[in-house]
Formats: sequence, C-alpha cells, structure tokens
Amino acid sequence: MRRSQGLVPVFAAHDTCHPRPRGPPIAPRSIGDCSAEQSLNSIERRSGKARTPGDKGEGAAVSRAVVGGIEVGYDVVGEGDGVPVVFVHGHPFDRSMWRPQVAAGIGGRRAVVPDLRGYGESAVVPGATPLGTFARDVAGLLDLVGVGRVVVCGLSMGGQIALEFLRLFPERVAGLVLADTFARADTAEGKKERYDRADRLEREGMVGYAHEVLDSMIAPANVTALPAVARHVLDMMLAAPPAGAAAALRGRAERPDYTGLLGTIAVPALVVVGREDVFTPVADARFLHEHIPGSRLAVIEGAGHLPNLERPAEFTAAFAGLLSAVDDREAARVGP
Repeated sequence: MRRSQGLVPVFAAHDTCHPRPRGPPIAPRSIGDCSAEQSLNSIERRSGKARTPGDKGEGAAVSRAVVGGIEVGYDVVGEGDGVPVVFVHGHPFDRSMWRPQVAAGIGGRRAVVPDLRGYGESAVVPGATPLGTFARDVAGLLDLVGVGRVVVCGLSMGGQIALEFLRLFPERVAGLVLADTFARADTAEGKKERYDRADRLEREGMVGYAHEVLDSMIAPANVTALPAVARHVLDMMLAAPPAGAAAALRGRAERPDYTGLLGTIAVPALVVVGREDVFTPVADARFLHEHIPGSRLAVIEGAGHLPNLERPAEFTAAFAGLLSAVDDREAARVGP
C-alpha cells in the first residue's frame, strides 16, 4: 500500500468498547451554574444565533430544516471558492464539538455543521439509527444548502459515518478526514456491549455514563489541565438525549466492515488520532493509514479521543494541509 508517512508504532491490543474510568468525576452543573459565555451561547442558539470561540460578535447563522423526515439543526458558515467541508460529530456529542475548527476559519470555503439525528438540536427518533440513515441525512442537508462535492470530516462515530457516506455517495467526496475512528465491524462481544449500553442509557440517562467516560474521552491529565474543555465535553454528553444516543449505539453495532472500502479511496485523506486515545488507539489509525492509498497520518501529542478540542491548533494545522491538497487536486481535476 502507498502511504506518505509512517509516524507511529503499533500499540498493544486494547478495549475500544468501555475503558475503565481513571479520575474523579466533575460534578453535574445546573443551568444556573453556566458561565456567562455558555449562557450567552444558549440564548443566542434559541434566538437563531450561536457564537463560536473567537467570534467577534457577528455570529453564525443557525438554521433548522426538515431532512429525511425529521427536523435537523445545523450551521452554515464561511464563504469562498474552496471545496466546502461538512463536519460530522461523534457520540454522544453535538455540532459544538467543532467550534475550534469553525472559529479558526477554513480557508475561503463554506462549512456545513449539522447535529446528527438524535443529538443537539435535531429530532430524536427512538429505536435504532443505522449509519446509512445518518449518511443520507448529511447528503440531504448538503442538497438543501446547495453543496455538491465536499470534504467530509468525521470523528469517532462521525468517522464511520464519513466512510458510509463515501460508500453511498463516492462522487460527492473530494477529501476525507478520519479522526479517532476505526474501519472494522464490531465483534460479537462488541455488539453486545453496545446494545447493553444503549439499554442502560435509556434506563438510567446520561449522567452516570458521562462521568464514567470523561477521562477516556479526553486524556486523563486534560480533565484538570484543560477544565474548559472537560466542562464542554461533559456538558455535551449530559445534554445528549438518551433515546437518540441509544439509537445510534444500536445502529452502529450493526455497521458493516469498511476495511474493503479503504483501498478504493482515491481522494486526499487524512487520518488523525490523539496519542493517548484509549477508545481508538494509534494502532487503529495506523491500520487506516496503511490501507488508504496516499493518506496522511497525524498523531496529536497530549490528546485523547478528542484531539480537535484538546489540541485544536495541532488538529487544525493538519486539517489545513489536507484542505490545501484537496483544493489543488480539484483545481487540476476541473482544469483551466
């Protein structure tokens, strides 16, 4: 297999399903305990505006639309001739996880940032949500906002949705970012664990689970070193509707194995992973890198499962390099 970089060693076997918690939990917080900026963001979302870090007050338009028979919340930001980007968040988060990348700007292009069904401001559909449903929702939203070919950037479950989008709509993918994710299907044990966790979330809600996994979602040291990031991650998990999160878990348990798809990827691709990710360790990222022809690999030091939040500058720099390669390729493809 062709590859542009070989940056990391293979790590030992790991439990990608439910690592043990390692640190003290952050206490739940009521709305009245929110910081001034978070309160302002909440108010602006309800009024149709949401700010991102670094925003100078102009805000980004927050929209809702019916896609795939449900109401979806999303942002469209930026403008320019560069190939647009669609950001696909992971579980159990929402579109606010991409704030640092949106705030940093993405080099003269539009960004479409949806809440997946069952999360954030999008409608909850109980039961099971297959990855194909998520991917078709994304495609439908892109149709609605007039975007054709895109760079698909997904993290964790979002990375698997990105692969499903590629499988269903290969002609629409101009570039691919697969962050802290893996291609292989779940084992029988892994499927059972997802179904059991889905049942637990519906039965107990998000609070216990969110506190248990916080120091697996981000590197343990970052829970105290980056309290604003830890707070944001915890708040997203606590806000996730249990029925929506459970539906995603059940759908994800039945996803196909995407290993065979990797060798067919013929667009610029970036694989990103946090060095301390315990859900999808560096070995999983190296597997993707070695099977995707010409892909780039970025291992982000000092980050766990959410390097775009834990080390946003490093993540965004790697992403910018991918976008530059996509723009060059698309310019050559179209011609003068």
